[in-house]
Amino acid sequence: MKFQVQMKDPDTLYDAIQDAVNTELKATGLDEEERELLYDYCRTKVSAVCSKWFAYGEYLTVEIDTDHGTCVVLEHK
Repeated sequence: MKFQVQMKDPDTLYDAIQDAVNTELKATGLDEEERELLYDYCRTKVSAVCSKWFAYGEYLTVEIDTDHGTCVVLEHK
């Protein structure tokens, strides 16, 4: 049996992207002012990639296949 589940959480993706970008920028060795200048650019770029799977930055749909024991993230259309 296959079925789809749509999950909605307006803050999870935003928070995860924020944490990931901050972690990556800190690892560059740039000073705080330089990191702040790059932050919005990097966050926007990562958000654009995530839009392939997340609708409006908060809806994610997965398809569960109980026959094969799989769970697949579906692309947002």
